[in-house]
Amino acid sequence: MTRTSADRSTPSDAGTGSFRALRVRNFRIYASANLVSLTGTWMQRIGQDWLVLQLSGDSGIALGLITALQFGPSLLLSMYGGVLADRYDKRRVLLVTQALMGALALVLAILVATDAVALWHVFVLAGGLGAVSAIDAPVRQAFVSEMVGPTLLANAVSLNSTIFNGARLIGPAVAGLLIGWSGGDTAPAFFVNAASFAFTIAALAGMRAAELQPSPPVTRARGQLRAGLSYTWAHPDLVLAMGLAFVIGTFGFNYQVTIALMAREEFELGAEAFGLLSTTFAVGSLTGALLSTRRSTRPRQRFLVISAVVFGLLTVIAGLMPGYVSFAVLLVPTGAAALVFSVANNSFVQLGVDPQMRGRVMALYFMCFMGGTPVGAPLIGWISEHLGAPWGLILGGAVCVVAGIGAAAWLARGRRVRLEGGPNPLRLRMRIGAPGTRVPSARLRAAEEAAAGKVPGQQSLGG
Repeated sequence: MTRTSADRSTPSDAGTGSFRALRVRNFRIYASANLVSLTGTWMQRIGQDWLVLQLSGDSGIALGLITALQFGPSLLLSMYGGVLADRYDKRRVLLVTQALMGALALVLAILVATDAVALWHVFVLAGGLGAVSAIDAPVRQAFVSEMVGPTLLANAVSLNSTIFNGARLIGPAVAGLLIGWSGGDTAPAFFVNAASFAFTIAALAGMRAAELQPSPPVTRARGQLRAGLSYTWAHPDLVLAMGLAFVIGTFGFNYQVTIALMAREEFELGAEAFGLLSTTFAVGSLTGALLSTRRSTRPRQRFLVISAVVFGLLTVIAGLMPGYVSFAVLLVPTGAAALVFSVANNSFVQLGVDPQMRGRVMALYFMCFMGGTPVGAPLIGWISEHLGAPWGLILGGAVCVVAGIGAAAWLARGRRVRLEGGPNPLRLRMRIGAPGTRVPSARLRAAEEAAAGKVPGQQSLGG
């Protein structure tokens, strides 16, 4: 089938604008279905957390454990998912994983609706969902580049995050209202989620295969997991991104635990308030994702460091808020900072790897980003339960700040730092250069940065 100009994604016709990747038909239908499916996913997350609190007597440890079970399999299975992404047809793999996740959601819905559910059921099903998601996530991330090509990849990653957080804006609010109207019954939220997977399955099945841009499949061979690890370790810029992802994901991205405990324990409110707090966080996240859609090149390492520190500081401040309204207001900029960091880090990794390694490297990235959750979520839950819900935010945010400062020190190691002043206009700047080299002038440095930047792995999406 001949491709129309609207569906091509070449550098010459990529165009500009925040939504340029949606000009690609396959990505457009996938993104539309993904919005529906992710709305259901967020409804399930809210319902699952509320169900665990109901069944466990408001235990923060149980809430942390359910989160750990859902994300823990990433440590064991994500790299295998990355191998599958590099070895097999990604669209067919996604059809299988989406169907399995829909079935697991349906089982939980039936158990709750029939009053047969026990806490261990929720734990087992969360672990099963986590296992399938561990395979699904790296395949899904690598599949984005096949739909839009390298020219539009950064924009597509940002739009995916926008969709994710648009769903996060809608899903928790709808789930909270639905649970409240049902007298605390979480089954309707789970039924909605089970049905939502049909949209993604239909979108995947309805794509035009001839318009995809698949990378050459990797032949089955021994040592492919090891090759992915060696490739990443040989690139210091990727190691930095993985390290930040691990720390921020482990200690900072635990809002499914901290927001629930703040709503129920600190402010003594119900499911509706919990849903609204999650929605305010999503408003900020959506804002951060929309801001990120303007990016067309690979982010710089220093941007990753700064965004990590800003997120950590805002998390600490949110934990210090004395009331429900002030806490809700602080969740907006905190959510924005979280997504600015997340999108930038994701784009940084995706745009810095060879296509035939992308699946395995993205799997390692998700292992770092989500794999620490089995440790971080129960730990933050324990801290919140014993010291008070705000301390889960304060201590988690403090760790993120320390990690960002440590990453900045790692970037500056072995480099010469000096302060440079000038009277017209009055200014004071810090210059960092390699040892034994002359720090370039401001004008020369600006010209170099305009030419595409000299950080390791920097590349322009425009070719």
